[in-house]
Amino acid sequence: MPDKDIQWIMERLPHRYPLLMLDRILELEPNERIVAIKNVTINEEYFQGHFPGLPVMPGVLILEAIAQAGGLLVMPEDGSAAGKNFYLVGIEHAKFRRPVVPGDRLEIQVSLVKARRSFRRLAGRAEVDGHLVAEAELTLTGVDPA
Repeated sequence: MPDKDIQWIMERLPHRYPLLMLDRILELEPNERIVAIKNVTINEEYFQGHFPGLPVMPGVLILEAIAQAGGLLVMPEDGSAAGKNFYLVGIEHAKFRRPVVPGDRLEIQVSLVKARRSFRRLAGRAEVDGHLVAEAELTLTGVDPA
């Protein structure tokens, strides 16, 4: 599968700046695994306050990047989401191993662990230069749009 660019991502995810956390999809095996990239730059709004003089990407935003990649993983290839929106409803076993700073290239890997009705259990991890920076198990649920 060729890389999927930002246009492909934006056609499928409702997120927009400043909360769109993915830049490119490197690998995608629908309902199995996904590898995505987030290029971390000093221009991110959150670096103004987290932390001045020592910018560190907030862990919650690393988890958001993992969740967004997970949403793309469980969405049908045509982007239809089978008429559903996927929402993050659970985070377990989240661990942060080292800081992510401007200039880092965050590589996000997510795999499907379990699918049951409208729920999806995912295992996600984020790395920088091959070093684990964060990991978590996430639960997403598909909800009919209002």
